[in-house]
Amino acid sequence: MENSFASLINSAKDILVLLPSKPYIDQVSAGLSLYLSLAESGKYVSISCPAPMVTEYSRLIGVDKVTSDLGSKNLVINLVNYDANNVDKVSYDIEDNQFKLTISPKSGFKSPTKEQININYSGASGDLVVLIGGANDSHFPALSKDEFKTAKLVHIGTRLLEILNNDLQVLSFAKPASSTSELVANLIKESGFAVNQDIATNLLAGIEEQSKNFQSNEVTADTFEIFAELLKLGGRRMPKIMPARSYPQGAIPTRPFTQVQPTVQNHVI
Repeated sequence: MENSFASLINSAKDILVLLPSKPYIDQVSAGLSLYLSLAESGKYVSISCPAPMVTEYSRLIGVDKVTSDLGSKNLVINLVNYDANNVDKVSYDIEDNQFKLTISPKSGFKSPTKEQININYSGASGDLVVLIGGANDSHFPALSKDEFKTAKLVHIGTRLLEILNNDLQVLSFAKPASSTSELVANLIKESGFAVNQDIATNLLAGIEEQSKNFQSNEVTADTFEIFAELLKLGGRRMPKIMPARSYPQGAIPTRPFTQVQPTVQNHVI
C-alpha cells in the first residue's frame, strides 16, 4: 500500500515530527514516542514544537529532544561578543577532502576566541512532516514556511484536522481513540518500528493522561489491549508528581522550580 504509514516513513529521507502550538501532554507523549521509535529504527528524524516544554511535560522521556527549531538543514556559525567590523575576510578551503573555514581579522585586531564561536543549526528540513494532534492547520504555524511546500504532510490525531489553507494537502491517519498515544502505539506496532522500554513508558503516560485513567467514553477494549502490550514491553507507569531523583534519563527534572513557570492553557485536541 503506497500510502500506508510504514511505506511513507520508509520512503522518507528526512522526517520532522511537529507538535501543535499548545499541545496536550498526550500529544507530546505521542510525538516523542514516534520520534524515539523512528530514531531507534535508524531514520533521520527531528521533533519540534512552537511552545516551550514546561514542567507539565517533564516526566516524559526524551523531552529534552524537543526544540523550537524546524530542522538542521543549515550549519550556522555565530561570533558572540565579537565586533563584526574587525573581520577582514572569510574564506574556505577543502584539504584532504576536509572543509576548512578561515576568518581573518583586520590588521591590529585579534581573531575570535574559541569561547566566542557559537555553532548551531537552522533551516526547516523534512521531506515528510508528521503532524501530531491539533484541531486545524493554524495550530501548526510552521506550515506557512516555503520549505514545507514540497513536503508530504501526514496527520495523526483522534479527529480529522480541519484544513483552512486550501494549498495544503494532508494525508490523515486520524481515527477515534482514547488518545493520540494509543493511535501512535498501534501505528508503531503495525509498521514494525522499534519499541523499547522508554517508548512504551511514554505511551503509557499519554494513554492514562488523556483517557482520564480509563474513565473517558473513548476507552475501548483495544485501549486496554495496547496498554497491556506496552506493559509487557517493559513500559513503566509513572506518577504525575515525581521526586527529581526518580526522573528517567532524557527527562527534564523539576528544578524544583523556584521561579514562576508558564502554564499550558487552552489546549487543542
